[in-house]
Amino acid sequence: MPSPSNVWTTVRSIGAFNIVVSFAALWTVAKVSRALRWRLKTTQLRGPPRTSFIYGVSHDLALSEDSGGMYERWATEYGVVYMIPSVLGQTRIVLCDPRAIAHFYARETWTYVQTPVSLALLEESIGRGLLWSQGEAHKRQRKALTPAFSNAAIRKLTSVFYDSAYKAKGAWDTVIESSKDGDAIIEVQNWMNHISLDTIGIAGFSHDFGSLDGKRASVTEVFDSFGSNQQASAVNQVLLLLASVFPIIIKIPTKHSNLTKKLSATTGEISNDLLIRSRREKDVSMSQRDEEKSIMGLLVKSESQDTELRMSEEEVVAQVKVLLVAGYETTSVSLTWALIELSRHPDVQTALRGELLEFGPDPTYDQLKANLPYLDAVVHEILRLHPPIGEFTRVAVADDVIPLSEPVRTKSGELTDSISITKGTLITISIAGINRSSAIWGADAKEFKPSRWLIEDGITAKAKEVQGHRHLLTFVDGPRTCLGKDFAVAEFKAVLSVLVKSFVFEMRDGLDTPIELARGMLPRPRVIGEDGIGVPLRVRRYE
Repeated sequence: MPSPSNVWTTVRSIGAFNIVVSFAALWTVAKVSRALRWRLKTTQLRGPPRTSFIYGVSHDLALSEDSGGMYERWATEYGVVYMIPSVLGQTRIVLCDPRAIAHFYARETWTYVQTPVSLALLEESIGRGLLWSQGEAHKRQRKALTPAFSNAAIRKLTSVFYDSAYKAKGAWDTVIESSKDGDAIIEVQNWMNHISLDTIGIAGFSHDFGSLDGKRASVTEVFDSFGSNQQASAVNQVLLLLASVFPIIIKIPTKHSNLTKKLSATTGEISNDLLIRSRREKDVSMSQRDEEKSIMGLLVKSESQDTELRMSEEEVVAQVKVLLVAGYETTSVSLTWALIELSRHPDVQTALRGELLEFGPDPTYDQLKANLPYLDAVVHEILRLHPPIGEFTRVAVADDVIPLSEPVRTKSGELTDSISITKGTLITISIAGINRSSAIWGADAKEFKPSRWLIEDGITAKAKEVQGHRHLLTFVDGPRTCLGKDFAVAEFKAVLSVLVKSFVFEMRDGLDTPIELARGMLPRPRVIGEDGIGVPLRVRRYE
């Protein structure tokens, strides 16, 4: 006869088993109900077939050198909105229609929010700052930081942009002087990294990382490590795809996740040091009026005030991380692409240099904005062709109806001029696909052609329907428009003006040197065959 304790153990194990089975059944029912609701209420659209049982078409997109081109081809075949099969049975709706995209952006951070995997990645790497926050929290954080990116604030920082550019110029002059041939092979991407890091350090936080003086900043070592092992990066792409369904995968220790933690720790240490110093110097280094307009001044102020704009210490540290990473990565990528395209197009380089030399002294902030049309055209053509972030995906947290500028044919064959979206639907927009779309920008959309920004009708009527900055999605749009876009464009123009006036750039191996995208924190250009993220150019002084 079984003992009472054995009976109780059996009953307890059966009870536990029943609970587990019940939870599994409830989870299954919930998943099935959501799937049925999604299928019944979301407009079912046409789209490309699944190429992988596990990944849908997501792996193809991740491996592609031109995912924007893939999205564009599907738009040509299936219409301006369509569905693509994604990881483990997920489906994403892709928007390629300007009206649909404008509707989406107007509701981003409220109806359309970051996916769970995006939130997990952002929190792991740069904390709960402006990029991570949503809804009211995002609105509050953005409002607190906005004065630091006004025209008046950036106007005062323009000299910092020039200082960094002239430091690089001085170093390059020295290298070229020591060369017997009057030119030198310079790995420009590394130098653009130095310029970007020192600039955001001084302009944003009154801190000189000294990377242009040869100092090895801990943060640069971490940034550089992201692009050093391309094989590990490819493995990480697979894990990221699976994490879109199971975000817990982000927690698995890998070389990439360890780098992400190291980045978070390193930028966290820098953030804390900068904040401690800024609190100490609050009333010493500058007047209260100027202090409150600087990034650090606004952050320190936001900690102490009891108003709606107050930020916690965790949020303040996260903002420093966000600005360090965003200011470093995006600007250095754009500057590198500019030097590549100018090397590939000597006629454009000559025309740009001509405008800059004719203008004379270094332009002021206001002159950079208004008095150098060809520089403006070159910069925006780079931002159009080579957006630092190629695409993004959001999830709907409420049902919605998205209007279209032209009708599309649904899976059932009917024409519709709007699509119904159900809560839980994934929405993707390809920034690169829209910026380079022939249907939007014309037959020459894939060409590097700055003149399109200068001639009448150079920007097509369809492109003018795109509501982002200068009809581009590079800085996105709506409530999450890049807060630092004017800062970034001013830095881009100032640095490029100094370098192009001073030097002539050529591709080391000729005009047809092939360039590929290397995986780093962001996709970066690399000359095929080079290690890491190498972009060696032949540089000589302009005499």
